[in-house]
Order: sequence, then C-alpha cells, then structure tokens
Amino acid sequence: MKPLIGITGRQLALGMVANTSERFREQRIGSYFSAFADGVAAAGGIPVLIPFAADAADVVAQLDGIVVTGGQDVHPARWGGLAAVDPTVDPRWDHDAHDAERDAYEAALIVAAVDSGTPLLGVCRGHQLLNVVLGGTLIEHLDEGPIVHSASYAAPSDGDPGHVVEFAEGSVPHVVYGARRVTNSWHHQAVNRPGNGLRVVGRTPDGVVECIELADRPVVGVQWHPEWTATQPEPIFDWLVDAASRRTADELVLDRKAMA
Repeated sequence: MKPLIGITGRQLALGMVANTSERFREQRIGSYFSAFADGVAAAGGIPVLIPFAADAADVVAQLDGIVVTGGQDVHPARWGGLAAVDPTVDPRWDHDAHDAERDAYEAALIVAAVDSGTPLLGVCRGHQLLNVVLGGTLIEHLDEGPIVHSASYAAPSDGDPGHVVEFAEGSVPHVVYGARRVTNSWHHQAVNRPGNGLRVVGRTPDGVVECIELADRPVVGVQWHPEWTATQPEPIFDWLVDAASRRTADELVLDRKAMA
C-alpha cells in the first residue's frame, strides 16, 4: 500500500488567475506547488492536497505523512515579531500578505502530527512555522552578506555553489544527504531560538539555521526548497515516504494483532 502524503497550500481568489471571468473572481481556489506532488509521487507516495475545510486532527488521522509547504511569512504575533502587519490586505488577493487562517490551520496540523507521530516535512515557511508552533522564534529579517539567502535566480535551481549547508552527524539530513549539501535559497527570515524538543542539525557557514529536527519523532524542517531542486537528486522526499510507509506497516501489524 502506497502511503498517503498530505500537502498543504493556500487559498487564493480565483481572480488572481489571468482571464478569469468577472462572475467568479471572488471565489476561492485551493493552490499548492505541484512540484511537491511530483516529488512525493516519484518517491512512491500518493500526494493529497489538504484544504482548510476539515478538522486538522481528523485529517492527520487519515494520512501517513504531511508536507507543510512554503509561502508568506508567519504572522509575527505568533512568535513576538515586530514587523508591521496591514490588516486591510487580503491574503486571497496578495500572495505575500500574512494569512492568519493559514497559520492557524497548519499549526493545528503540526500539533496533531507531532502528537500522533505522523512523519512531517516542513519546507521554508513550513520549517519556520514548525519552529514557532513548538515555542521557537524567528529572525525578523536577514541582512545579506557573502552568502545570499534571498536569491534572485529563478526556480528550479540547485542553488549558488557558496550556499552550502553542513549537517550534524547522525541527524536525518546527514543520513539522507551526507555531511553537506549545496541548496537553493529563497528566504529573508530564519529560525532563531529553536522550539521545544527541536535541535538545529543544519547551518550555512554564516550560522543561519537551514535544518531542524524533532527528537524522537519523524519530523524535519528544511529552509530550502527540495521541490525546486533542478538537477540534484532530492532524497528528503524518499525519507518522508519511507517513514510514512514504515508507520503504515506498523499500524497494519497492530490491527492484525487486535483482530486475532
């Protein structure tokens, strides 16, 4: 049985799509980057889009793994940030606007996944939200230095050769990638203080946190975009699907024992 891997996205107004009829401009659409689905499917999983509609705990109970994807900044009120927020800007019509509804729903998914031991991969914003949900903080804005984090190149990309992430020995990314990895980079915020139970397992040479993982749980956050890697293999999706597959197999064994 192939594991079901839920993928989060965002809700936008249909009018954001060019040439939409005026009759339907205000209707919402569920949107996510299809490259995530490609990565999950290539690793042997079945990708499933997660809308905001159903109870988060009920959704997690039906899934074998979850990807919390990238997007706009996490609302600063969630972690004590000082950035100004314009409450009049609608995230359905502005893809960079803070989205409190998305924050709340994805936070509930993360809590349910952690509580149930469901494998979870947080990517970029998802990596940062994971940290915030577990009580951590973020760096409000990174000043660019020799290592560029908010890159100007287009997706997909393998990243700039100078953007090297070094991984802690024995960590999930160390097992998956080896000691280091050149990654792409499109972010202006970063993990500051790690949340409860999280440990930093990947940094660039300038000290910016690029990867975190949760002790005793199959939960990993990465700051780069594995779905948009251009030519390098992206085994982090294999890790997620494998973890989800083993969880499914364990549950089947337990079910059979209960029926015996």
